[in-house]
Amino acid sequence: MRARADYRPSAYTRQAIVKAATNLFAENGFEGTTVRAIVAKARVNQAAINYHFDGKEGLYREILQTAVGAFMRDEPRADGAGPLPREEALRRFIHQQLRPLLARDEMSRYIRIFAWESAQPSKVLRQFVATSAPPFVARAVELVRRFLPPETSDQDALLSAIWLMGQCSVFVRNREHFAGPPFGLKIDEAFVERLTNRITTLALQGLGRV
Repeated sequence: MRARADYRPSAYTRQAIVKAATNLFAENGFEGTTVRAIVAKARVNQAAINYHFDGKEGLYREILQTAVGAFMRDEPRADGAGPLPREEALRRFIHQQLRPLLARDEMSRYIRIFAWESAQPSKVLRQFVATSAPPFVARAVELVRRFLPPETSDQDALLSAIWLMGQCSVFVRNREHFAGPPFGLKIDEAFVERLTNRITTLALQGLGRV
């Protein structure tokens, strides 16, 4: 008996589901995204999601894994001369976290997903972290350690990294709110550059006092 098309492994169907779900998770978070919404946006039926990903949680877990892979790809120095100076590395990290304020590329959507997780942690992420901690967290810890005394504990370094990411995620999560009244912020490239500089300055001052 020939299997129905909906149940055959299909790269196109799989790609459509992942693309639709990534967009929805970035806009609404895990809890705010329904399977019905993913089905409608991807133009597939629920059986396809169950077949390819074993449901919403499996789909979300795969997107998190893809996001982790994307965060592991760092931009090299233009001169190829090794690691960036710590101040430049800090500014670049902060600017990357603020990219979703302007861009709608894939990396921006991943950052928005993790911004949602910082506000509304899902059980999927907790399970995921237990086996595969997101590299951007490890990267943030490694970065802040360059400013902290050598005797700083792992927990204090982690708290410093979470604080740093939180300074950016609050703007990413509330972009539409800050753009409207009573704030009325004009969120353009100049704004993101100013915000990057401001958060970098505050982070340098704060980490330097520890």
